[in-house]
Amino acid sequence: MNAETIRKIIGAFLLVSLIAIGLSKPIKDYIRIPKQLVMFEGETLRFTSALPVQASVKSNRPSVEVAERSQSLSIQAKESGEDDMILQMAGLPIKQVNVKVLSDYKVIPGGQSIGVKLNTLGVLVVGHHLVETEQGKKSPGEIAGIQVGDMITKINGKKIENMSDISPFIQESGKTGKPLNLEISRDNRTFETKLIPLKDKHDHAYRIGLYIRDSAAGIGTMTFYDPISKKYGALGHVISDMDTKKPIVVQDGQIMKSMVTSIEKGSTGNPGEKLARFSSDKEVIGNITNNSPFGIFGTLSKPIQNGVLDKAIPIALSHQVKEGKAKILTVVEDDKVEEFDIEIVSSVPQKFPATKGIVVKVTDPRLLKKTGGIVQGMSGSPIIQDGKLVGAVTHVFVNDPTSGYGVHIEWMLNEAGIDIYANSAQKAS
Repeated sequence: MNAETIRKIIGAFLLVSLIAIGLSKPIKDYIRIPKQLVMFEGETLRFTSALPVQASVKSNRPSVEVAERSQSLSIQAKESGEDDMILQMAGLPIKQVNVKVLSDYKVIPGGQSIGVKLNTLGVLVVGHHLVETEQGKKSPGEIAGIQVGDMITKINGKKIENMSDISPFIQESGKTGKPLNLEISRDNRTFETKLIPLKDKHDHAYRIGLYIRDSAAGIGTMTFYDPISKKYGALGHVISDMDTKKPIVVQDGQIMKSMVTSIEKGSTGNPGEKLARFSSDKEVIGNITNNSPFGIFGTLSKPIQNGVLDKAIPIALSHQVKEGKAKILTVVEDDKVEEFDIEIVSSVPQKFPATKGIVVKVTDPRLLKKTGGIVQGMSGSPIIQDGKLVGAVTHVFVNDPTSGYGVHIEWMLNEAGIDIYANSAQKAS
C-alpha cells in the first residue's frame, strides 16, 4: 500500500469521524441552544443534553438564574436586563449565549369590529377623464404628466387637504389663463408640474381631467391596546386604495365601533367578507396616526371592551410562538366578540420586522359553518396561544379559505411606538 492510498484512507476516516461527531447528540444539543435568548421576567427555559452541562453568568447582578443538572440546563429570568452566559463541558468553555430579559409586558386583546375612516395627505389621483373641448377630447392632468396613484399636496404653494380646496384654483386659472403649479408626491418623492385647465364645451366649466379622492372608509378588527398609554393596533396589514392598489398615505383618521350585518361565506377561489356598518351614533373611539404594512395605529379616546377577555395578558415574541392549538377573538354577528378555535400550522421566528410570519387554520366548527374560514374584515383578529397574545390574522388563502396568514404581535407593537426592549436596554446601559 503506497503513501497516497494511506493518506486517502486517513482523510476519509477523519471526515467520517467529524461528521459522526457533528451528528452526535451532545454536539447537536449545544448547537440547538441559540447564541441569543430573549425572555420575559418569570419565564423559564430548559435545555436537555446527553452530557453534564455547566453554565456561569458574567455579571455581579445577573438577570437570570441558572440551574444545572446531570443532563439538563434550566434558565430562569429574574428581572429585566442583559447578561452573557458561558456554557462549559468538562470545564472547557464551549459557547457564549447573550440573554436579554424583558419586563413582563401586557396588553388588552381586542376582537371588536371597527369602522375605519382615513383622510389622505393631500388628494389622491384615482383616474383620468377626457374633457370635451372645441379642439377635441383631452385630459389636462394626463398632459401634465400626472399618474394614477399620485398625491396632489399643493397648488400654487397652498396646501391641499381635501377635494373642495381645488375647485377655486381651477376656476381662477380658467379666468386668468395662468397654469396651475402643482406639487405632486409619488413613491416617496416630490416634484412640481404645471397644469392648464380646459373648458368643457357643454357646460363651459373648467376641468383638470382627473378623478380624485380625499378619504377612504372600511371595516376591520381591533387587535390590542395598551391599558396605560391607550395606544392601539388593528387590521395587521396596510390599507390600500381600492382603485390604485397603493398604500394610502395618511394625514389623519378615525376609528369607530361597527356592527356586522351579514357574512358572505368564503369558498375556494372566492374569499368571503364581513358586511358591516358604522354604529348608529358614529362615535369616534380613537384616531389614526399611522397606516403601515403591519396595520393601522393610533390612540384610543374612548374605553372599549370585548366582553370575553377584558384583562391585560402577556405577549409572545416571534420565537416563542409554536405550532399547535390557539384561539382568535372576532365578531361574526352584530357587535358580539366571540372566541374561536384555530391551529397555528407554522411560525417563523423572525429577527426583523416582516409580515406573514404565521400560518393559521380555522378548526372551530361554528366559525367554519358561519364564514367558511377566514373572511375579509376579520383582519386584525387577535391570535391567543397559552394565554399570550401572539399575533393577528391578516390574509386568507384564496385557494383555501380555512387557512391564512398572521403577523407576529411584536412587529405590531413596534409600529404602535411601544418599545418592549426599552427597560432591559436601560439596565444594560
